[in-house]
Amino acid sequence: MLVVMGALLCVLPVATPAAPSSTRVDPATYAGLHWRNIGPFRGGRTVAVAGISGDGRTFYTGAVGGGVWKTTNAGRTWMPVMDAMPVASIGALAVAPSDPATVYAGSGEADMRSDIIHGNGMYRSSDAGASWTRIGLEDSRQIGRILVDPSNAQTLLVAALGHAYGPNDMRGVYRSTDGGATWTRTLFRDRDTGAIDLASDPAMQVVFASLWQTRRPPWSVYAPSNGPGSSLWKSSDGGVTWSELRGNGIPSVGLGKIGLAVAPSNPARVYAIVDARDGGLYRSDDGGASWKRIAADKRLWQRGWYFCHVTVDPKNADVVYVSDTSLYRSTDGGATFTAIKGSPDGDDFHQLWIDPADSAHMVLGCDQGTSVSIDGGRTWSSWFNQPTGQFYHVVTDNAFPYHLYGAQQDSGAARIVFRSPHAGIDERDWRPVTVGGESGSLAPDPRDARIVFGRDGSSVEREDLRTSQTRTVPIALGRPGAWRNEWTMPLAFGADGTLYASYQNIWISRDRGGHWVPVSGDLTRRHTGVPATLDPTTGRDPDGGEPRGVVYALAPSPVRAGTVWAGTDDGLVYVTRDGGRRWMNVTPPGTVPWSHIDTIEASPFDPESAYVAVDRHRLDDDRPLIAITHDSGRTWRQAVRGLPEANVNVVRADAAVRGLLYAGTETGMFVSFDDGASWQSLQLNLPVTSVRDIAVHAGDLAIATHGRAFWILDDVAPLRELARNPSATTRLFAPRDAVRLAPANDEAEVPPPETPRGENPPDGAPIDYYVDAGTRGALTLDILDARGALVRRWRSTDRPQAPAASAVDYPAFWLVTPAVPSTASGMHRFWWDFRIAQTSQAPVVAPAQYTVRLTLAGRSYSRPLVVLRDPRVRASDADLGAQYALASAAYALRQRLHAAFVAATRLRAAPGVNRTAIDALAGFPEDEAGGPAAVQQRTFTTLRDVGDEVDALLAAVESADVAPTPDERSAWQSLRPRAERVLRAWNAFARRAAAAKASAR
Repeated sequence: MLVVMGALLCVLPVATPAAPSSTRVDPATYAGLHWRNIGPFRGGRTVAVAGISGDGRTFYTGAVGGGVWKTTNAGRTWMPVMDAMPVASIGALAVAPSDPATVYAGSGEADMRSDIIHGNGMYRSSDAGASWTRIGLEDSRQIGRILVDPSNAQTLLVAALGHAYGPNDMRGVYRSTDGGATWTRTLFRDRDTGAIDLASDPAMQVVFASLWQTRRPPWSVYAPSNGPGSSLWKSSDGGVTWSELRGNGIPSVGLGKIGLAVAPSNPARVYAIVDARDGGLYRSDDGGASWKRIAADKRLWQRGWYFCHVTVDPKNADVVYVSDTSLYRSTDGGATFTAIKGSPDGDDFHQLWIDPADSAHMVLGCDQGTSVSIDGGRTWSSWFNQPTGQFYHVVTDNAFPYHLYGAQQDSGAARIVFRSPHAGIDERDWRPVTVGGESGSLAPDPRDARIVFGRDGSSVEREDLRTSQTRTVPIALGRPGAWRNEWTMPLAFGADGTLYASYQNIWISRDRGGHWVPVSGDLTRRHTGVPATLDPTTGRDPDGGEPRGVVYALAPSPVRAGTVWAGTDDGLVYVTRDGGRRWMNVTPPGTVPWSHIDTIEASPFDPESAYVAVDRHRLDDDRPLIAITHDSGRTWRQAVRGLPEANVNVVRADAAVRGLLYAGTETGMFVSFDDGASWQSLQLNLPVTSVRDIAVHAGDLAIATHGRAFWILDDVAPLRELARNPSATTRLFAPRDAVRLAPANDEAEVPPPETPRGENPPDGAPIDYYVDAGTRGALTLDILDARGALVRRWRSTDRPQAPAASAVDYPAFWLVTPAVPSTASGMHRFWWDFRIAQTSQAPVVAPAQYTVRLTLAGRSYSRPLVVLRDPRVRASDADLGAQYALASAAYALRQRLHAAFVAATRLRAAPGVNRTAIDALAGFPEDEAGGPAAVQQRTFTTLRDVGDEVDALLAAVESADVAPTPDERSAWQSLRPRAERVLRAWNAFARRAAAAKASAR
């Protein structure tokens, strides 16, 4: 044993137990579930943009983790147009100049970030983005640029960078003359070097290409390497053949990424933004024969591996733009630059596209999404309309309604409510969080949802969300040392309130960050070595010394304090069962160095069980890897059957059903009903995207995606029931307890209707049922109260009812299209809005226990349903019961008055009736003049008058979750007998009229 910093470190033997038997669940039995995107609508990193020549309204953008989006109103709104394709990361876009309906998308961001998402080839749309076809180059991984022949939409060039973490053959420049049906590689250097950029003259005859030899080492979170294959090339035959441009002024020492642009108005003018020891903006005025550095300003090429993009005005060769931490413009051919867009700390800009027909039309992709300008860059459209944020983690608090927290790459941390009191989840419902930074972890205080802790690099901070005041609570204050960090570091509360954090070792605080204590030694590998996937240049550590890892994953057991699991980013797993006095190395067999332990899930049922997601994409290995133990790591089994070839980022265990698991991968969501023995898709309507984290909270699944913001799958009770009983037979699923909430109200501060907002769940309780393929017949859904009395009924045979044909009918009581339960085979989710009828005036039922009954094909299925009051209201269940009793009685009376009024309307239209008498009883005609005089003339003894009074009483009684007031009770006592007298008078008149009509026959 090795003693390190007072903590014992043990290595346990491991074995591989037999996997449990797999359970197949028919996906149709849960197909009625629905993911909803809640936002926030705040753009994420974008490196691909394109537009249509002469069209200042239509633009395309490709998010690095969120697919292709399109606007037809100059950026006012954006719509996803590529969600049906199996890819999320977009690196390049191009619209064919000769046919704007032809759009090409190259997948895989080519910015070489440490959290880079790769693609799977090229795509083409022939109908302006309405549909897409995959057209090859699947192993290109990262595509940096697409050029389309201006006279032939079928001829194009593609710059393929290749694998970010290993060598591969599908790199370089590819050419197609048949729209991507076939490809020819026309420029290739070696398996370590790919193409990053292309630029051409207006005819696409003279073409320039830049090659970049680069690789990401697994220990690097910032700059990748630059290798000797980086170079500049030229073709004079449209990209068919190439010659290298060397010794002509372009620097060679430390040469890396090169961004290119040819001036359309003067094709001899070529610009190159160069990352090298003598980097900067270079210009050629002789078609690339010679080059001169015209701007060495570091602002233009800092972090050249990330930026290096240059664009020339189509009409003026001296107007040139460089994208970096600001967007810079020069009007003197690159001699001087002015920042025209960007904040002082840098927004990080990438691609700029300028309309060849009108230089005032621009679209710009940056780390905060995409913006459009139609006035030459003076003003830009908002990026607060794109839910393409890249979130690393998601956690929830204990508030009601609960909130989701996470750090968004490039934009900082955010908190957002799981459902809004408005018609949709908008900017009123989320807020930035100061702590957590752009990539850290957050930990809401379990005792006080108004306090949240955040980890951003080496710093831990605590924010009071009431005041927005933030206090730093350093981990190793007064303890100098070489404390190592990763881009994303863990922070988590244990079951006993202990706060855990880490560097290469683990620290705890028992007083909310006031005092930190180390409870382990260095848990990372001593000698990790250099992976065989690295080229010699990248294998040399640029920072000097041997690369070392950190503790990247922490999982305190929720069922036993002091049991904590830990995982490192270099492939080790540990557990302690005594609060950190002794740590046992329980790494699963076959976990090679530089495997990344992304997450560990400590079982909510058993302190000896854990689920480990291992990510090896930094070793150029996309295979899924999940390890499961049920004996504190003494034995492990692999659990990946049914998963595609995609890294697993997270595994979470359901909080209510043992063995029900959820996994988030680079391509989406999966579920296991058998403790990982097999996996099935849980994608449903979720677009293909990288799922980085999952939170199981209050029966919901909340996920953090790395490119499509936050999503929620409401109420997974059907999944829980299927885990217990997977039978695909007709059934009514047991509903979870439902909370009675006030319906959404947007009467004040209503955003414009086109403003994009996150999706709220419907108001009410979901009722889930499954109809097997062989079941036929009408279906009925009933809600019964505790006495068995019918509260609400829906039939599959229900049809919409038209309102009474009368210009004087009460508009508040028109009949709306009823919700109709489906009898189609499969799983269905039907929502009860807690009302007793299908109108907005119908009362909401009181908190109590009810029964849901489904009747189909002669069989009935019943399940209890508990309706709870909003925990934020002060009224008791008895108060709300009294409210419902009064409201339901008033509503029943109002329905009788309404029916009588409709009958009077119809009778009044019949020939030979005494309309004067009907007018006196029903209240016709309505006095449109209004005013005090009109009110004084009313007798308040007609159907209309008492109906209006009942309406007013109902509105008051139902206006909030409170007991009826004394005035409301008193008004009911006087109104009820008056209404009955009016109804008796009308019924007597109606009988006389019917008798007279009968005698007339």
